Amino acid sequence: MITTLSLMLLAASAWLAGTSASAEPAPAASLAPAPALDPNQRICETVTQIGTRLAAKKICATRAEWAERRKQDRAAVDEMQRLQGRPCANVQHGTGSSPAC
Repeated sequence: MITTLSLMLLAASAWLAGTSASAEPAPAASLAPAPALDPNQRICETVTQIGTRLAAKKICATRAEWAERRKQDRAAVDEMQRLQGRPCANVQHGTGSSPAC
C-alpha cells in the first residue's frame, strides 16, 4: 500500500515537473514571420458540385486567382445579405400570372 502511494506521488510530481517545463515561452526563432507566399504558385482544389454527392471537379488556379475568387464570392454574399427582405427592383413579367424578380 505504501509502495503504491509513493509511486503515485512520484508519478504526479514527474507530471507536474513536465507541465511546468512546457509552460515556458517559445524561443524567439519560432516567432519569426513566415516567408511571403508566391502569388503565381499554382494550386489545385477538388470542389464538390452542389446537388450531387458523387460529382467533384478539380479546379486549378494561381494563389492570386484564388484570392480574387474568394473576394468576389464574399462580395456576392454581402450583397445578397444586404438586399435580403427588400422588395424587388427588377420585376420581370413572364408568361406566368404573377411577376417574378
